[in-house]
Amino acid sequence: MAVPATSTGASGSERASSTARQVLAPLALAQFICSFAGSNMNVMINDISEDLDTTVQGVQLAITIFLLVMAALMIPGGKLTDRYGRKRCLMTGLVVYGVGALLSAAAPGLGVLILGNSILEGIGTALLIPPVYILATVLFTEVTSRARAFGAIMALGGLGAAAGPLIGGLISSALSWRAAFVFQALVIVVIILLTRRIEDPLPADPTRSFDTGGAILSAVGLVCLVMGILTADDNVWLMIGLLLAGALILFGFFRWTGAKKRRGGEPLLSNDMFRDRKSNLGLITQHIQWLVLMGVSFVVSAYLQVVRGFDAIHTGVIFTAATLGLLVTSLAAGRFAKRYAQRTLIMVGFTATLAGMGVLLGLASSSPNAWAMLPGLFLLGLGIGGMLTPSVNVVQSSFPEDQQSEISGLSRSVSNLGSALGTAVAGTVIVADPAVGAYSAALIVLAVIGLGGFVAAALLPRGSAAS
Repeated sequence: MAVPATSTGASGSERASSTARQVLAPLALAQFICSFAGSNMNVMINDISEDLDTTVQGVQLAITIFLLVMAALMIPGGKLTDRYGRKRCLMTGLVVYGVGALLSAAAPGLGVLILGNSILEGIGTALLIPPVYILATVLFTEVTSRARAFGAIMALGGLGAAAGPLIGGLISSALSWRAAFVFQALVIVVIILLTRRIEDPLPADPTRSFDTGGAILSAVGLVCLVMGILTADDNVWLMIGLLLAGALILFGFFRWTGAKKRRGGEPLLSNDMFRDRKSNLGLITQHIQWLVLMGVSFVVSAYLQVVRGFDAIHTGVIFTAATLGLLVTSLAAGRFAKRYAQRTLIMVGFTATLAGMGVLLGLASSSPNAWAMLPGLFLLGLGIGGMLTPSVNVVQSSFPEDQQSEISGLSRSVSNLGSALGTAVAGTVIVADPAVGAYSAALIVLAVIGLGGFVAAALLPRGSAAS
């Protein structure tokens, strides 16, 4: 919202700064609640499965579908911001999300929980998250100020993901797992009230076309890939079939978008978005960061509850170590951006993350005390928090304003696909045999994937500096 000049003559930059500060609070809260929704159910696995007369696999399916719906619809959600405006999409997403949260709170069975939490909250998130990053990119134009803005948004996003188990555990233990969804609805109300003060800095263009065919192809392809991983422990041939189908459909999607652009149309996602090497590597690091964070969150939560017999609150308290580590480095993103290249920050982040996973692996077989996981989780949080912001900055800053809707949708889709795959991969291993051996195997798989993220970061151009 523009601030009128005072008698002393407020400059345009001062007005922009005031506008940015007003916008940042609801944007950061929006990212917080969406990340919270992706992780808080991990500590309520037993409570939900008993109350709804389902299984651990059923709850895992609900969690994964939520993350998958976000990933599948994030690119279409980003494109809709051009046609209907960033604020309208943000407000619509918040309302849909809030309805889904209330429906989940009243769910009589797993089916309604999936409808409310996995489908409606997933759709709401896909509508509201792209505007968050578009607005942050457009309003914060300098690298260090943008790093501080992304740092605040990613800090609350990381806080939601890392503290989701603790907050969810506290609410579940004190009241009920259903109250955790009421909490989400209340936060949504607060965000809606704060969002009313935002004015869209870019005009909507109702004449913009929407590539429905591309949206369907991209969504179906992503769904097939993740569902293929989920079926790995049940039917190998079905897994292979789904993975191949997903790969072929996504190949068809890229052929579709290329052909549409050659005909002079506007595709859902231009293939040109993948021609920037720095952005591609940044997307890989984003994908792997969220895959590792959500994968470790699911594995450790399942292990503590199923193997060690911890309740929701004790599981959440153990995760506080990861939350603290993530906050320490996320909130320092602005200062780090002034001193170090983004490539360096991402590489150091992956190094700390891998070290934390190594500590967790060592303790899995050597320590009978689950509280000994705290150092490993703290290191993991430090590493993830330190590289979330520079990875987003690398990607968003690689494109001009007129491509922000596309890159924001793609960036968030890649990150949420990582979250979905992390839960799917880790859950497939540990749910098959929830014992120390399976826990260690899941962490090893996640660590190998994390090593791939380090390699991608090392390949970033050395000039990818934040200052």
